[in-house]
Amino acid sequence: MEQESLIIYDMLLRLPLFQGMSKTELAEVVGHTKFEFVRFPETSTIVKEGSVCSHLSFLIKGTMNSMMHSDNHTFRVEEQWNAPNMLQLESLFGLTQRYTMNFTALTRCDIMSISKAEVIRLTETYEIFRINLLNIISTHIQRLSHKPWRPTPHSLHEKLVRYFSDHCHRPAGEKTMYVKMEDLSKAIGESRLNVSRELHAMEQDGLIVLGRERIHIPALEELLKA
Repeated sequence: MEQESLIIYDMLLRLPLFQGMSKTELAEVVGHTKFEFVRFPETSTIVKEGSVCSHLSFLIKGTMNSMMHSDNHTFRVEEQWNAPNMLQLESLFGLTQRYTMNFTALTRCDIMSISKAEVIRLTETYEIFRINLLNIISTHIQRLSHKPWRPTPHSLHEKLVRYFSDHCHRPAGEKTMYVKMEDLSKAIGESRLNVSRELHAMEQDGLIVLGRERIHIPALEELLKA
């Protein structure tokens, strides 16, 4: 195998969509699939919200930031994504085949992409790839369908944690929320004063860092456990 093919082969071994495939199958994928590679410098835009999702893209090196906002633009969330990772597989198919987030490079980022046509060919050719694809999409749907059936949060702390976690793509890692105290208070049905007190209590516990219209969560998994 040539050096470039070996590099691609090693990359595929790290990605969930290709896990479980035999060495022979992976070698075939490397030899017969058209991969596109783009390097994005720090602070550059990788994907714009609303752009057409015509390729399945993977972050194979670096750290990027995603940003998603509410429909009325009163609330937005930024999350960090580390390699290896996949950019919104769910946007490749379905009713709206567009990205719902902005992705920006926090460090130099290497992106590998496969066209939608190639993804369809891989699902038709390799059973493991097809099963992996269905498992990822099914898991995403199951998590979303389960949300309405969770116990209703009662304390103010529980309401805030639920609101934060429900607006994140992943239930772990570094997050930053941008929201006015008034808008956050209305969203969870609590007074501004009580929300402010609870947020400051969370900050004293080392779970969040408060700024002007900004709530930084160093590790969402730690907030969920608190």
